[in-house]
Amino acid sequence: MERINHFRFYAKETFGRRVQKIPVALPFTCPNIDGTKGRGGCIYCYRGSRPEHLSSRTSLRKQIEEGIRRGRERYGRKTLFFVYFQSYTNTYGELDTLKELYNTATEYEEVVGLDVGTRPDCAPDEVLELLSSYRDRGYEVWIEFGLQSANFETLKRINRAHGVSDLVDAVLRAKRHGLKVCVHTIVGLPGEGREDYLETARLLSALAVEGIKIHPVYVMRNTALAKLFLTGEFRTLSLEEYARYTADMLELIHPETVVHRLTAEAKKPALISPDYCTYERKLEVINRIERELERRGSHQGARREACLNVKGT
Repeated sequence: MERINHFRFYAKETFGRRVQKIPVALPFTCPNIDGTKGRGGCIYCYRGSRPEHLSSRTSLRKQIEEGIRRGRERYGRKTLFFVYFQSYTNTYGELDTLKELYNTATEYEEVVGLDVGTRPDCAPDEVLELLSSYRDRGYEVWIEFGLQSANFETLKRINRAHGVSDLVDAVLRAKRHGLKVCVHTIVGLPGEGREDYLETARLLSALAVEGIKIHPVYVMRNTALAKLFLTGEFRTLSLEEYARYTADMLELIHPETVVHRLTAEAKKPALISPDYCTYERKLEVINRIERELERRGSHQGARREACLNVKGT
């Protein structure tokens, strides 16, 4: 039995073959960086989560073509792709500019979907309508909202500059536009514990989001979080703790919700802690979570009915 509904399982069932995401980096910014809402970004923000091998100075076409080449060399010529607009806030721009970028991603016959990462306070209806137009053309379209935590005090503490209500509003509007919604969460943020993680999972379960990303908080150099870590005001989770808390969350998430991510990867020496947040240990982290569920005789969604309290609704 599969204990977690990983994206690779969902994609294979939907498209009949392997589907890979091509992360791309574009010269977007963020309202929490450019002064619209704040400056400096979230306390953990490091280069907008951009992978080391990507540069926003490289043309979008070149990034996509290189991603297709690498993916097919590794996984075979029949591999299909989603273009994943990853770094910073990928709906935060003029509508014509966004349309040109999204159109570019659909120029390739190997591309079957778009995956657009953004903030819940940066999803105006005109952008959601634009994204929906690609679904009408036969592409699968996901919009990813960064929430991180359902605790508003935590959101203030990490300087998110938006609230939980922004997420609820954005999810409901995106669903009305027929988009698939994935929500990002982080386990181990300053001041949080198990009940906070469970509450975040309960919120996403209640919203019936189609996808979820979970990863541990990690500390990168030259960030506000690094200062807290280095002065001993904050510690990261051990791998055992992270696997246990993530299993707790997954038990509350609907079994059909697609799990897009269960860990994070960063490169040293920029990565300070924890040491398991590297590409080399990615499978180790995922396997540890799988083994924790196996140890419990459990699986994704196993405790969802209990958390809803009222059955049949």
